[in-house]
Amino acid sequence: MLRPHRPRTLHGLAAALLSGLLVAAASGTGAAAAGGPPPRAAAEADAYWTPERMAAALPAGQRAGGAGGRAQARDVPPSHPFDGLPQVGTFFWTDGNDTGRFCGGTVVRSPHRDLAVSAAHCLRSPDPKKRLTFVPQYHDGLKPHGVFPVEDIYIDQRYYDLGTDRGARWDYTVLRLGERDDGESVQDVVGGFGLGIRPGYAHRDVRLIGYPGSSDAKYPKPLDCSSSTHRYTSTDPNAPGDFLEIACAGYVGGTSGGPFLVRGEDGYEVIGVIGGYHTGGDTPDISYSSYFTHDLLELYADAVDGDRPAGR
Repeated sequence: MLRPHRPRTLHGLAAALLSGLLVAAASGTGAAAAGGPPPRAAAEADAYWTPERMAAALPAGQRAGGAGGRAQARDVPPSHPFDGLPQVGTFFWTDGNDTGRFCGGTVVRSPHRDLAVSAAHCLRSPDPKKRLTFVPQYHDGLKPHGVFPVEDIYIDQRYYDLGTDRGARWDYTVLRLGERDDGESVQDVVGGFGLGIRPGYAHRDVRLIGYPGSSDAKYPKPLDCSSSTHRYTSTDPNAPGDFLEIACAGYVGGTSGGPFLVRGEDGYEVIGVIGGYHTGGDTPDISYSSYFTHDLLELYADAVDGDRPAGR
């Protein structure tokens, strides 16, 4: 049964995020790592996710092969492979059949320096997820900043209840990450980006980063593209809502969860993640994101406070 949305006063911390007051507190170098033995979960994940296993992992969700998309070929900016950004990486896990899966994600600034965002459709499957791990700036089979095990996944209850199409407006998730095997938090290691809530739809210069699920290379690199975004109102009654739309060539299955980045006063802000309408789009050249509203901000606040995540 669909749970009615319960309005609430935003946490003081969440309101501070909107006004930009959180940036100064969350963007510093952070305290030194706590002493004690290395976290066991991180060490086990690091040992399990070898270059071969990461290369063999499959995308969490394949894009549909329909027509879709309104941009003409000449209007689609090209993408190019690169070595990635420290704050952007890949989530790896094994599903109920012990098959490796992956999806993109991005570290966002937070008081406890341990949060990332991705697409909900990557992670809502009822199959048990084992060894769920974040690898920042994964490229060429490398783990340049180590690995960070996932401790909690925050997805809006309406997305669980409605599913990937009818719930497409809530196709985003906040993940709380455990420490690396030396006790360091992810934001202390790679930094983090701001989180843009109600950022508007029209942006002239947006950077789109995604990890493709197919490549001629054994160890594919992430893709990078700069383009503009605008508002797309769905005409599919089974996937209603307004979404960010961007034209960038070659964003095949696997790029889900990758960030839409815009420059702000304090560096990049994440204003979207590949997903939403038809889990990111019907063609590799047109991508979508759910619009970031206060619903995402509440997930963020829940993750900061360590509240219990919603259930399927």
